[in-house]
Amino acid sequence: MLRAPSRFVRSCVAAAVVGSVLAGCGASAEPASERRAAGAGPRTDVTVEPIEATRELTDTNGVRISLRKEPERIVCLFALCDDILTELGIVPTATNNALLAHPGFLGEEKAKEVDVIPGGFIAPEVEAILSHKPDLVIGLEDTHGKLAPALKGATTFWPMQPETWQDSVGYLRDAAALTGRTAEGVKAEKAFRTKLAEAERARSDKTAIVIYGSDENFGVATPETDVAASLFPKLADYPWKSRGVEGSYSLEEILAADVDVIFSETISFGEADGKLSEKLARNPLWGKIPAVQNGDVHEVNSEVWAKGRGTRSLGIVLDEATAALR
Repeated sequence: MLRAPSRFVRSCVAAAVVGSVLAGCGASAEPASERRAAGAGPRTDVTVEPIEATRELTDTNGVRISLRKEPERIVCLFALCDDILTELGIVPTATNNALLAHPGFLGEEKAKEVDVIPGGFIAPEVEAILSHKPDLVIGLEDTHGKLAPALKGATTFWPMQPETWQDSVGYLRDAAALTGRTAEGVKAEKAFRTKLAEAERARSDKTAIVIYGSDENFGVATPETDVAASLFPKLADYPWKSRGVEGSYSLEEILAADVDVIFSETISFGEADGKLSEKLARNPLWGKIPAVQNGDVHEVNSEVWAKGRGTRSLGIVLDEATAALR
């Protein structure tokens, strides 16, 4: 999973990836009266402005990108890049994540045709990246920004740092402009906005949360720090907001919130690790949560829900979430 300082998601999971103990953290319950008063916020606008092709732009985070030509060979160092390229009808030259194997993307067989950058998410190998002679390398700013000096002069590095679904849409539009896939970008944005607007019109009165982790030490995704969770106030009553990374998260807090639906992202460190919800079931408090008693605990694909963050991944999140919240 990704590093998540105050600007991004899953700080606890990132620590686990590099061998630390996963501390269930990141959220606290918000009083029901306050969150219901806030509601779903402004309605999603389905209007999509045209996209103009360009070789130079300043992205949603103020990063200046300049290319000599439309990029043909693009290396992805995190899943949002793969998501965006798939939406634009482009297959990455190489990647370092498993998102493309999902049936909503290329599928397992076609994904095998895309080279994998060794070194993993945290430390992709620079020599391997450059061996693909990329026109553009896209990575996560707070994780891959350190690679920029080594890539300078050989290729263009584009650091992205999405925090909300609006950021993801902005990056989609920017990538569409740089690659000349403007019609594809408009189509993808329109489809996502329309799906989100439809979901919020049918907003559920159930209470839902998204949890993530590998064992009893788990985290709760919050709208302020997680792109997928940023959709949830539009879909249902979502009772948690970020409290930073201090402290631990407990089943007692979930139990007290009368959660109706739980979406569980298992962060696997091996095939034998098992599902997060199964491990939490060892605690007798788990069985007292309404979602558990009613059979409304849904194990979801963490590649899509936690890592994808683009309009295609978020569209899958909307489909799965709205189906479970009916």
